[in-house]
Amino acid sequence: MNKPVIPADLAVWIDARQRFRLSHVQVQMARELGLNPKKFGKLDNHKQEPWKAPLPEFIEHCYWKRFKMERPEVVRTIEEVAAARRAKKLAQKERKDARRTQPVSEPDAEGSDIGP
Repeated sequence: MNKPVIPADLAVWIDARQRFRLSHVQVQMARELGLNPKKFGKLDNHKQEPWKAPLPEFIEHCYWKRFKMERPEVVRTIEEVAAARRAKKLAQKERKDARRTQPVSEPDAEGSDIGP
C-alpha cells in the first residue's frame, strides 16, 4: 500500500515536531497560535541563551496567555489533519463529478424569451 502524501505546508510541521521533540499537542498549539515552524530554531535556543524558556514550555505559555486553556479540547495529529483534507477534497471532487454527469434539462421551446 502506498504511503499517503503529506502536503508541503503540513510536512514542515512534521519535521519541526521531530527536530524539536514536540508532542502532537504542542504542534497543534503552535499552529493555532500562528507560529512559523521554520523560525523555531531561534526560539529554541535556551542552551546558549539561558533566559529563554525551552520551546515546548514557550509554546504552552503563549497558548495559555492567548486562549486561557492548558491545551486544546480536541487534539488532532498532522497526519489526521492531512487525511481529513484529503477526504474533503475527494468528497468535493465526487460532488462535482456527480453534477457533471447529471442530464441537463433543456428549456421548452414555447417558454423561451427568444423572439419569433
